[in-house]
Amino acid sequence: MTGTSTAAAQSDTSLSPTYGRRAPTVRGIAVDARMAEDLGLRPGSIVRLSGTPGIPGDSVRVDAVFERKADPAEVARREYRIRTHVDQLQALLGLDDRVDRFAVGVPDSVSVDSAIARINHVAFGFRAHKSADVAVQSSRTFRVVERFHKAIGLITVVASAVFLLCLLLLSVEERRRDIAALRLMGISQGTVVRAIVMEAALVSIIGSVIGAAIGWIASIIVNAHFQQVYRTPLLFALLTPQIFAFATLTSLVLGIGAGALAAWRLVRTPPLTLMGR
Repeated sequence: MTGTSTAAAQSDTSLSPTYGRRAPTVRGIAVDARMAEDLGLRPGSIVRLSGTPGIPGDSVRVDAVFERKADPAEVARREYRIRTHVDQLQALLGLDDRVDRFAVGVPDSVSVDSAIARINHVAFGFRAHKSADVAVQSSRTFRVVERFHKAIGLITVVASAVFLLCLLLLSVEERRRDIAALRLMGISQGTVVRAIVMEAALVSIIGSVIGAAIGWIASIIVNAHFQQVYRTPLLFALLTPQIFAFATLTSLVLGIGAGALAAWRLVRTPPLTLMGR
């Protein structure tokens, strides 16, 4: 009975139309978080992937959702991004053994220039370049924007210096009678100048701290808004310790210089003239 049953089972299986066939394998892909959010995708979702609009394509499964890197070159792009297997991508694009570009890692003991020279010597149909050179070529727009920001910063510093000088001149001018009284009491010119310079330095430091606080709050608001708009972790405004130190030092130097200039302008004037006599 056992042998007969086994033979009958094998005979029935061999007559089955699906005998010997494998279940179709659904390949996995990874989609970016923006695409997953807009299309309501999550790991395990089944979608159809095609390289030509209007053609159904093959069914694939979403295996992972990845976050985009903070790349300024991709901030304004609204396109979606997926990651597939190499053979799957070749079949999707209808290409065979063709790539646009690929990266080659070089050990620390090997010179990058010598590796590029050797690759270009034996290569045919493509050229090797340093990753730094490629980055420079692709970031020319951002270099222009950086120079524009530096120009705006320089103009702002110069305008602030002029405004600070005028403000200190007016402030010291308001106290010309007090300075004249100090001079008539026997206070030396150097003591008066040092007092005004110390006051100007203190005002500059306090102003720098207040300005840094305002800049920090503004950077938080700007980053929160534009990160939500472009859905990217890129920081659009940044207040670093180096920026704070540069701003404080610049403000201190300008404040001391403006205070000293305003003080010397008054102490060189006779006290009776300052009193209006």
